[in-house]
Amino acid sequence: MNSIARASIRASLLIAALSVRLLGQSPAAGTAEGTAPAADSQTSPAAPNAGNSKAHDSSYIIGNDDKLAISVWKEPDLTRSILVRSDGKISLPLVGEIQATGRTPLQLEMDISNRLRNYITVPEVTVIVEAINSKKYNILGQVGRPGAYALTLSTTIMDAIAAAGGFKDFAKTKGVYILRQQPDGTQKRLNFNYKDFIKGKDLDQNVKIEPQDTIIVP
Repeated sequence: MNSIARASIRASLLIAALSVRLLGQSPAAGTAEGTAPAADSQTSPAAPNAGNSKAHDSSYIIGNDDKLAISVWKEPDLTRSILVRSDGKISLPLVGEIQATGRTPLQLEMDISNRLRNYITVPEVTVIVEAINSKKYNILGQVGRPGAYALTLSTTIMDAIAAAGGFKDFAKTKGVYILRQQPDGTQKRLNFNYKDFIKGKDLDQNVKIEPQDTIIVP
């Protein structure tokens, strides 16, 4: 019985020691858990701008009639899609009228943020071009729907032909060409042989369309 009693005492002491050790560690664990949300709260306001490098094309200049998606972090009343007016400006609550045409999305973000600092301590603004309506090209001749079309950042000559309804029956598909305005005012001609292209020849001729290009399908 004495040995059993001693074993029981040792077991009780061991349990007590473990309990003390666990109790001594629990505040630290609680502190660690408590600090994690604080770190999140410090980094979360930057979340809207985390993807800005992907959202922006730094070379793109906003133009009249472009459709912009403007988002202000945690301010749903200031988040909206808006068209750039013919005078190049947009209008937002608290911001008022502000110039958009001629600015890049990142520059416009900074302009809006500067205006909002009078009302919001750290405004987080994101501007994304939803639709490019200011940049257009023309396609004329033997296509289903000749006319002027809005230009996206990745429109190729094949995309343009498809958007215009494809070739008519008597189109000279070997003789398609682009007339491109040069900085000095002259025009450059870029030839496109559709029949060669669909055979896998000279794939580089499927060039990207630039603003004010005119595609001719004879």
